[in-house]
Amino acid sequence: MLQHSHKERVPFTLHQWFMLSCIFSFILLCARIAETGSPRYIFLLWNLFLAFVPYTISYWLCNNQPVRNKLKLIAAISAWLLFIPNAFYILTDLFHLDEISAAPKWFDLLLLLSFAWNGLFFGVASLRQMEITVQKISGKGSSLLIVFIVMWLNAFGIYIGRFLRYNSWDIITQPFSLFSEMLEILLHPFKNRMEWGMISCYAVFMSLLYITIIKMSENFNQLNSHQIKINK
Repeated sequence: MLQHSHKERVPFTLHQWFMLSCIFSFILLCARIAETGSPRYIFLLWNLFLAFVPYTISYWLCNNQPVRNKLKLIAAISAWLLFIPNAFYILTDLFHLDEISAAPKWFDLLLLLSFAWNGLFFGVASLRQMEITVQKISGKGSSLLIVFIVMWLNAFGIYIGRFLRYNSWDIITQPFSLFSEMLEILLHPFKNRMEWGMISCYAVFMSLLYITIIKMSENFNQLNSHQIKINK
């Protein structure tokens, strides 16, 4: 009885609901372009695509364990680390809210929030998949540490992308200038205390966001399982 009613309430899978969320964001963007004649926010599609890249990598890793080819495993993890900040970077697209006034403010806020939410979902889901992969390889004890490390790298990557205006592929196209500016921040933390303040705040916020969502999901699953047992 309980299982049947649960299926009626949630007729789609998580991925299907998420696809609907992405379609809704796309419709909002198309509506804005059609109404204002301006493609100004078209970059949101590109940013969402970049957020999708690490999700595809972690999905492949999570569903193809064990990866016996060590070089392939290292390449996949390296590529994932390069692109995972893009999933959380899209949150900073909210900065653009006050830059453009062609559409109502409430509409632009909804548009930006919808893309940011989708990007955050890619980021949280991708990190969770990678956490599960790490658990399979090295055990559960190290997975939470990996989460905190990745969130600090994400925050650092967000700063590099938003304020220094580098992209993930610039590690290949502009490696010297990129590493030079990164070293400047790393070697002179007091001189760059505002930068480290931003990085620290974002790292803590994203860690809390991730852990809260995961724990909420686990608690709901446990509650649902308990109710099913009682019903039986």
